[in-house]
Amino acid sequence: MNVHIEGEGTVSAGEEKARSASIRDVARAADVSYQTVSRVLNGHPSIRPETKQRVLDAMADLKYRPNQAARALVTSRSQTLGVVLGSRGEYGPSSSLAALEDAARERGYWVNSAYLRDTRPETIAAAVEHLRRQSVEGIIVHAPQVRVFDVLAELDVDIPYLGLHSAERGIAELADDQVRGARLATEHLIGLGHAEIVHLAGPQDWIEAESRMQGYLHALSDADLPTRPPILGDWTADFGYHAAVELSRRLDFTAVFAANDAMALGMIHGFRAVGVDVPRQVSVVGFDDIPLAAHGWPPLTTVHQQFAGLGERAMIALLRAIGAPDVAVDAVDGMNLEPSLVVRESCAAPISARR
Repeated sequence: MNVHIEGEGTVSAGEEKARSASIRDVARAADVSYQTVSRVLNGHPSIRPETKQRVLDAMADLKYRPNQAARALVTSRSQTLGVVLGSRGEYGPSSSLAALEDAARERGYWVNSAYLRDTRPETIAAAVEHLRRQSVEGIIVHAPQVRVFDVLAELDVDIPYLGLHSAERGIAELADDQVRGARLATEHLIGLGHAEIVHLAGPQDWIEAESRMQGYLHALSDADLPTRPPILGDWTADFGYHAAVELSRRLDFTAVFAANDAMALGMIHGFRAVGVDVPRQVSVVGFDDIPLAAHGWPPLTTVHQQFAGLGERAMIALLRAIGAPDVAVDAVDGMNLEPSLVVRESCAAPISARR
């Protein structure tokens, strides 16, 4: 359906005072009908390229801006999507959110976000209600705790929502990437000759932590190696530091797979502080490949995640779920977003294998 909204936008052509510009102002400036301007606004395929460019140039000259709220009343589409964030400031979530916003904007959509300061049911319900009041057409949940999805199920959200790393109510292949990445990290250590490998996991109830733990356990099982109870961390470098100090009291292992780079870098610092050489005595591998990973000492072997690609894939999956019209969604199908291992100097063969 063609939509044209009059009376929105601003024009300033040297006037002392700005005045509102309408779609008819654009039509007069481009020497076309206002129906033609409407078709350009709505991406109608019948418009000739030269005509479309003339209309776009007129819009730019007049500083015309379509009124999204008015258009939504006519189309019943807000062209707005929501993101529920369970954390912010960290490299991974920030990179994924930026990619989500870029992918949405390229397809004519806006993104509004709601940050969860905690995971109490009332906090989650308030975040969803905040987005619903903005008439979002769908929601991406970038909150990694299982309980968030349990609460969402009880809320009976009446618009599509997808979890960035949830296989149960989200995008299964993204969750699978976490398992594959953890297998890569653990198999690398096994390939170097390590048989006693400690896993410093993320917090209990976090979807990513569980997926990475599963990859670690699968790799050990396939190699018929013993497993140990994982150490449940909190994703911080401080925890990794203190865990390394404690582990150094009983060096009955030769390698550590940490579930994220921050904890891995903290561990390297902790081991060095008590005189344990990395990687000569203990090898350490992380997960995420944050920018600092290449600058630790020694530089950290880690699993590289394509955060931008993950964000774009998630956005396109949501657009598919809401049935967004005239949105190109096929290009992402051929994207290779599998995690990859980045080998640096924090891993080496165990001493016993060097004799």
